[in-house]
Amino acid sequence: MFIPEDVQAEELGAEARQELRGLPKTLADEVARNLVMIGRTVDEDPELAYKYAKVALRLASRVAAVREAAGIAAYMAGAYAEALSELRAARRMTGSSEHWAVMADCERGLGRPERALQMAGADEVKELDKAAQIELRIVAAGARRDLDQLDAAVVTLQVPELNSASTNPWVARLRFAYADALAAVGRDDEARDWFGRAAEADTTGETGAAERVAELDGLDFTDALDPDAEDDDEVDVDIEDSAAEAVEFEGDAEAEAEVAAEIDSDDDGDSVVGDVKD
Repeated sequence: MFIPEDVQAEELGAEARQELRGLPKTLADEVARNLVMIGRTVDEDPELAYKYAKVALRLASRVAAVREAAGIAAYMAGAYAEALSELRAARRMTGSSEHWAVMADCERGLGRPERALQMAGADEVKELDKAAQIELRIVAAGARRDLDQLDAAVVTLQVPELNSASTNPWVARLRFAYADALAAVGRDDEARDWFGRAAEADTTGETGAAERVAELDGLDFTDALDPDAEDDDEVDVDIEDSAAEAVEFEGDAEAEAEVAAEIDSDDDGDSVVGDVKD
């Protein structure tokens, strides 16, 4: 596998470099550079990232950081069985449940939503930080939808964190998942509101929430980077206006009460699907 000359082993995080110190220096550097390439390519070209991961595995399969990186790369590439195997191996080595949500989503990818739901209710959930717990909740809702339990998917996502003032990316992802679940059961007006709130929290445009607002408003979304797209400034303005309208807080007491009634009052947030009733 080709690695550009500017890629240096020192770019790898300190914790991962520490794990590689048990290897000969030349080998450790080669493994580190492959791990750096995984990080550089996994978002844009996960298939390529997975190829670098396989090289790293051949060189140092007994290093937990290598198994973890390979698992994430495989997951991003849609190789769910391989991802699950590597992440399980990494967990055995480290004792950490950090990637529990990804492992649960791998079970979904393998057509086993029931196992994903079992993982969502396991004791390991208590070890996760807030971001990982929210990701697992989103996975659990997806598993409910896999099983055609659409209303249960909505309930799974009704948590206090929907109204969080945090700027962490999981806020936008949670709101988007909730809006999508509402749309799946035909609650389009509520879905539009929550897509709008997701757009408000999504500063990088990762979720595509603004586009969903426009879609629900019956507008055509134009990709400004598409050379074949029509140059229509009015469409862009309409989309921005729609998203802005959707995120505007009305301050109406009745509306606040309605939203509050939909959100689970469970304060601890640890149990992911225990409150869902089929």
